[in-house]
Amino acid sequence: QVQLAESGGGLVQAGGSLRLSCAASGRTASIQYMGWFRQGPGKEREFVAVIPISWRGGTSSYADSVKGRFTISRDNAKNTVYLQMNGLKPEDTAVYYCVVTSGVIRLNQPGTYDSWGQGTQVTVAS
Repeated sequence: QVQLAESGGGLVQAGGSLRLSCAASGRTASIQYMGWFRQGPGKEREFVAVIPISWRGGTSSYADSVKGRFTISRDNAKNTVYLQMNGLKPEDTAVYYCVVTSGVIRLNQPGTYDSWGQGTQVTVAS
């Protein structure tokens, strides 16, 4: 099992920035991808971004709604993934979940992910 600990959520004005962090522990050798999902009020859980672990190569992937505003990155030495969120909008308000998977397909589907963090609240005020 992999344990995930998120931090960095909070309240920000529209147009502002936040940086989320997620540290993985436990059986981290099994991880192929790390990423983020979110769930807004009254909405279904949705894919935000994903990044491959270093030895896999490949590129990061983003939901269309966050492309150009959000950047996912990782620190392999710390088993940590980050989500830099710029140009935040009220519709970005959600609980953000860190996820990891040992799989390699359907990376925008929540069922692909083996472990989920507890979630961190991001609120964007208009």
